[in-house]
Amino acid sequence: MALRESPFSNGFVEGLHALGWGLILPCFWFLDRLIAVCMSTSLERKQRQEQECYLHPLKVFFGSIVFFVLFVITAPIAFLGFLLWAPLQAARQPFSYHREVPSLSLEDRNVGWEEAGRVTFGFVTANLCLLPDSLARFNNLGHTQRRAAAIGKNIVQGVNRPHIRIFVDSPSSCGTLSPSSSLLPQSAPTSYGSIEAGAQSNTTDRTEGNPCADMVASSPCDDDVCFSPPSARPNHQQPSVTNSNQNSNQQGGRGRRHPPRAFQTLGKDSDVPVEVSTLFPAGVDIVCLEEVFDKRAARKLTNALAPLFGHVLYDVGIYACHPPGRCSSFKFFNSGLFLASRYPILEAQYHCFPNSRGEDALAAKGLLTVKLQLGLERREKKMVGYFNCTHLHAPEGDGEIRCEQLNMITDWIDEFQGTTKQEDELVMFDVLCGDFNFDNCSPDDKLEQTHRLFEKYRDPCRAGPGKEKDWVIGTLLEQPSLYDEHVSTPENLQRTLEREELRKEYIAPPVPLKDTPHEYPEPGKPWVGRRIDYILYRESSLAKLCQTEVEEYTYVTQLAGLTDHIPVGLRLNVNLGSDDNEP
Repeated sequence: MALRESPFSNGFVEGLHALGWGLILPCFWFLDRLIAVCMSTSLERKQRQEQECYLHPLKVFFGSIVFFVLFVITAPIAFLGFLLWAPLQAARQPFSYHREVPSLSLEDRNVGWEEAGRVTFGFVTANLCLLPDSLARFNNLGHTQRRAAAIGKNIVQGVNRPHIRIFVDSPSSCGTLSPSSSLLPQSAPTSYGSIEAGAQSNTTDRTEGNPCADMVASSPCDDDVCFSPPSARPNHQQPSVTNSNQNSNQQGGRGRRHPPRAFQTLGKDSDVPVEVSTLFPAGVDIVCLEEVFDKRAARKLTNALAPLFGHVLYDVGIYACHPPGRCSSFKFFNSGLFLASRYPILEAQYHCFPNSRGEDALAAKGLLTVKLQLGLERREKKMVGYFNCTHLHAPEGDGEIRCEQLNMITDWIDEFQGTTKQEDELVMFDVLCGDFNFDNCSPDDKLEQTHRLFEKYRDPCRAGPGKEKDWVIGTLLEQPSLYDEHVSTPENLQRTLEREELRKEYIAPPVPLKDTPHEYPEPGKPWVGRRIDYILYRESSLAKLCQTEVEEYTYVTQLAGLTDHIPVGLRLNVNLGSDDNEP
């Protein structure tokens, strides 16, 4: 599909659409505030108790009356706007494309790739729950606009930094060290949530009870010292930053520190470190976000990420009736998908799932597939990559619907690649990521766990159907406890994820079959919890003799207090063989 910055083909239609939405927006905003004023997050309730504020009932009473009256007054105007807005959706392209010349430079890890014989790519996915403020509060998350601004700053702060890792051969009493806060690019303070508290906590952790604090403060690099046995080191030690602010094993015996969990390897045949990081991985190439439903929040993220990545697809999806003429399937929200890439987008295509039902049918969930130009050539062939992101049906017990959607995803991806791939191109990566809304340990998700998609795409966390690898951590947080001390800051959430007894309290547990007790975990196995955020990769679609190697898998805690999911990152090495002929 042709890429253009406006989702409409001409300015006149775009102007009519803007007018229609402008008439709807006041009524929509008043309804949003009417619901939001009646619902408080656990953080707001806690703050009112600490401040001994007793005016909240009055605020709810009078606020409800004011917003209800304004909603009723603006409703007729919104209806006229709806009559103008809804028919125009048939002429709308299913995404908006923002492109600009990056003003912030990302480290190019692929300098000298021909001599090294490999190229490296980094990916991140995160579910942000950026719904309208009133609906986000049902997930114990409020202040959507402030969260969007804070999330954008956090992603830029983490990604745009040096990518350095230092390994120490012998154990030390210092454990894993924190990056010096004076050396990291700092985002502006915000009053939302516990971001400022997190910064203070980071300083405290580095200075109190840490015999290596002075070493960190005087370090000439923005790095961590990572203790790992030689067998756990990657074969290709690309520079990277490790952000473990506290070694989960420091509670062990005196004077002896075991290698931190963050650097255990992915099974017997891999030397890839697994990292629990308080910052997003450095030098990420593509960021895929889910549940960016709110348009203003999407623009805030675009403004924050575009100067770094340069190419952004947002407001992805369709509105109104889908298919056209079927009012029984009206889409009030888009797909919530958001993609930021440092590589130019050559082709993009969006498909909406036709089988959603219930509350999920109100959003245009689907699949976004893109083809990227990597800017590299070998023997007169251009290197390209395929990236796919999705958000599947959510309600528990609807495994058949999700399996149908997985079937559609597989077919749509193959169709897109079959029609867009050129003879003079070499495919370097084929990645699928997103919120799948099922995990690999719940008995209720057994149907999805055995889907044929996992025969095509590899999941680095998966040992087999219904079986996770021992180092895997769940990515869905328990919503009622999002602002508890153990998970309210990046550093605290990192320590919680590294301790099994705490993960049991704050990570969502597996979903058992209805009326069937479930013993979890199996004897001798670690407690994992629900991992519903995936980054998968496929090798069969790549150029011949290209071999993919997982360099690093990362759990990111930097968005603690800003979302109910744990972002995950994957860095792939693609080793280039001598024969570039396509299969």
